[in-house]
Amino acid sequence: MGTVKRNKTMRPFWRYYGGKWMIARRYPAPLPHVPIIEPFAGAAGYSTRMGADREVILIERDPKIAAIWRWLIDASPAEVLSLPDIPDGGTVDALDVPDAARWLIGFWCNNGAAQPCKSPSKRARNVGRWFGWGDRARTRIAAQVPRIRSWSVIEGDYTDAPDIRATWFIDPPYSTPAGRHYRFDDVDFGALGAWCRTRDGLTIVCEQMGADWLPFKHLVDAKSSRVGRPSREAIWIGMTA
Repeated sequence: MGTVKRNKTMRPFWRYYGGKWMIARRYPAPLPHVPIIEPFAGAAGYSTRMGADREVILIERDPKIAAIWRWLIDASPAEVLSLPDIPDGGTVDALDVPDAARWLIGFWCNNGAAQPCKSPSKRARNVGRWFGWGDRARTRIAAQVPRIRSWSVIEGDYTDAPDIRATWFIDPPYSTPAGRHYRFDDVDFGALGAWCRTRDGLTIVCEQMGADWLPFKHLVDAKSSRVGRPSREAIWIGMTA
């Protein structure tokens, strides 16, 4: 099954549609001595890049994603390493594992999906590379779960986040057509924009160019795992003293 090796920087626990791990280094670094809060957690790309061994609070409406994070935070490396492979020609439904672990494996079935999948895509069957569920994925995740013990999950809406000083990494579903891939895309962006402006600490808000619910600026043209053209990523930053 492989052995656990501690790496300096955590890598994604899974690849998610619109995930920010690849470009997280282009965002401001988190403030010291305060939590990172991600009110639209998804695969928590910013916290995975920046939040190893520190306090992180994830808020997530999707019950499957919230359950995956709860399972990962509590899982031992041995539990992760014991997760089985998907049978040849089979689906994740054949696995005798907790639902949350099955959903985690389902995300590895199709790189950059917005929901867990049942069976591996053609690309995901190539487990010798980054893609696909197998020993390489298990070993990576097992090495990282001890580093998220101080993380916590709130299953709910962004307004359920604690009103505290923090580094706020706010990555909602895109308000552009690209946001329609998410299961929960019914966001009142006017209300969200007003809420973002009232956060205490460092506030980083992500979008695509063309969004106008905050005065966004272009950040980077990021390679997309789901479409052929780059995603024109945008950013708004707020800071309180």
